[in-house]
Amino acid sequence: MMAAEDTRKRGLGRGLSALLGEEPAGKSGAMAPDSDEARLVNTVPVELMQPSPFQPRKHFDDEAFAALVESVRDKGVLQPLLVRKDPNDDKRYEIVAGERRWRAAQQARLHEVPVVVRELSDRDTLEVALVENLQREDLTPLEEAEAYRRLMEEFGHTQEVLAKAVGKSRSHVANMMRLLGLPKPVQRMLDERQISAGHARSLINSEKPEELAREIQRRGLNVRQAEDLSRKAKSTEGKKAVATAPRDPNISALEHDLAEAIGLKVVVHAKASGAGSLTIQFDSPEQLDDVIRRLKQEG
Repeated sequence: MMAAEDTRKRGLGRGLSALLGEEPAGKSGAMAPDSDEARLVNTVPVELMQPSPFQPRKHFDDEAFAALVESVRDKGVLQPLLVRKDPNDDKRYEIVAGERRWRAAQQARLHEVPVVVRELSDRDTLEVALVENLQREDLTPLEEAEAYRRLMEEFGHTQEVLAKAVGKSRSHVANMMRLLGLPKPVQRMLDERQISAGHARSLINSEKPEELAREIQRRGLNVRQAEDLSRKAKSTEGKKAVATAPRDPNISALEHDLAEAIGLKVVVHAKASGAGSLTIQFDSPEQLDDVIRRLKQEG
């Protein structure tokens, strides 16, 4: 159990280099070259390999994949795949990291590919697959957001830890996760590339995100224009509402900071007396559990 914990910390904290045995011998925490963990690169027939069920990536960019196939056909697979023995058949292998290279090798009609074999549990396999894809920026915006969510909910990582592990800012992680709160029709438009992640982020606090998303797509607006459209829509919605006292800019700033910190929409209702209420909008019990867990940690 302790070995598994150490593997997960290495994989997340220092990237895949430790898992692949690429760190120089003698470095603190690195694997010794002659240890079981630092195995040499082997070659394995492509027909004895299969994708992992824990692979977070569902979409493959056709143009980028075609370029990879040409590269593999010309130069071969230069970086070994990370694999583990198939839990159900010890003569086969399950791909932990490198599914695109495996698929490209088949398209290029290669019979074998270089691999590094590791002993990894299902939990280790999921975490490495998630982090590897995030580090290589191989995921769609929604796949990236879902990967962050799973790493937080299933492994207890914070946004700060994830941001450091994948070389992103904490606000980037928070903003990407907020995409999961958009209506399913808008998420489909994002997956189908009718709108970009920038467009989608401009709709997060909108009262009518689906309607605005379709207008953005129909008019071919850029992200700045989409943000302006969303602001104008909010202004119009506000004018139609019952007249209220002018919005305190300090309250608006506080809402914005809180939303950035937790990755969910936050509304502060303040009264003239100084009393008020704080509303955090969530879309699933898991998001609520995450907020509660993080509040307890802060405490």
